[in-house]
Amino acid sequence: MSLPHAILTALLEKPSSGLELTRRFDKSIGYFWSATHQQIYRELGRLESEGYIRALPSEQPARGQKKSYEVLPAGRDELVRWTSASQDPKPMRDTMLLRLRASAVVGTAGLATDLRRHLDLHQRQLVEYEEIQKRDFPPGKDAPQDRLRHLVLRAGIDLETFWTQWLTQALDEFEHLDEQ
Repeated sequence: MSLPHAILTALLEKPSSGLELTRRFDKSIGYFWSATHQQIYRELGRLESEGYIRALPSEQPARGQKKSYEVLPAGRDELVRWTSASQDPKPMRDTMLLRLRASAVVGTAGLATDLRRHLDLHQRQLVEYEEIQKRDFPPGKDAPQDRLRHLVLRAGIDLETFWTQWLTQALDEFEHLDEQ
């Protein structure tokens, strides 16, 4: 149920077309809640039919022109309801951890190579998040909205830091396995 809320959030920040939303997802919200372009467009239609958003009137009537959407009061109310509701954390499901557990039974062939690849991916993501932090959250930028957005980014930084440290430890452990 979170994709509609991610879209409502993005549209409250700035009314947008479907294409603009997909680009914004690719550059911000998609770091922690991903969605395909098709999912976003499908959800826009559903949100509009439920009365949560509406297409803004077009300046020039033209067939095939992109629609921009804005959130209606019912959509804002739904987002307020959702953000204030209690939710339990989701259980972690990570394929790499499952593969590591399985390797204890069937052997580790090829796994170290993939651990190195994952480490590289997490290191690159960490660098990207740190660059965003430096660019978008300079000292003194402390309006409540900025502080909350920065809090989300810091969660990403902390998660990537965890994964880079854990993967480094896992690779070190793999080296010790080869010694035995």
